[in-house]
Amino acid sequence: MVRSLWKVAVLAALVTAPVAAQSTGTPVFLAPYRAFNNWELGASLSDPGSGWALEGFYRWGYKNFDIGLRSGVWDPSGGDSRFLIGGDARTRVVTHSNSFPLDGALTFGLGGNFGAGNDVAYIPLGISLGRRILLENSSISFSPYVHPVLTPTFLDTSDLLFTFGLGVDVKFTKSFDLRVSGGIGDLDGVSISAAYLH
Repeated sequence: MVRSLWKVAVLAALVTAPVAAQSTGTPVFLAPYRAFNNWELGASLSDPGSGWALEGFYRWGYKNFDIGLRSGVWDPSGGDSRFLIGGDARTRVVTHSNSFPLDGALTFGLGGNFGAGNDVAYIPLGISLGRRILLENSSISFSPYVHPVLTPTFLDTSDLLFTFGLGVDVKFTKSFDLRVSGGIGDLDGVSISAAYLH
């Protein structure tokens, strides 16, 4: 258990502030574990602070590691539409125990948004901490979590962003997951995602 706490402390130090959302700069965050066995396919609708963004995503995994790709479009209020593309990975690093109640995963990614004006690339690094809650006599489970992320940006804009993600994943069946998340900080906003699980 001491080893698990040490891992959490080191990872929390790496992400001392909440960071921008994920690899495309939208407020879509990750729970500490995946809902699928082999892969998932889904879509996210978000309000990244101005206008709306629509993204499709695909994730696949192996053991405690999974990778996701996402792309879509962001239509900011009063501006030209921007193309979003990115990828991210997640790996479990902490499992709950009697002395530490949360599961944890390290997340990292690369992506950006491109179009008229400044192009921005993101390298989000974060840790997701949460716990899966099973409803008694039901197949439904809830996974509330927090996901602080630290995000260096580059290309036309160079900065170090900090965002604190909050979210909950609701698994209704073995093949359907609904996710709601939001960010507070440099990249704020809210999102809702739906995924088909396999």
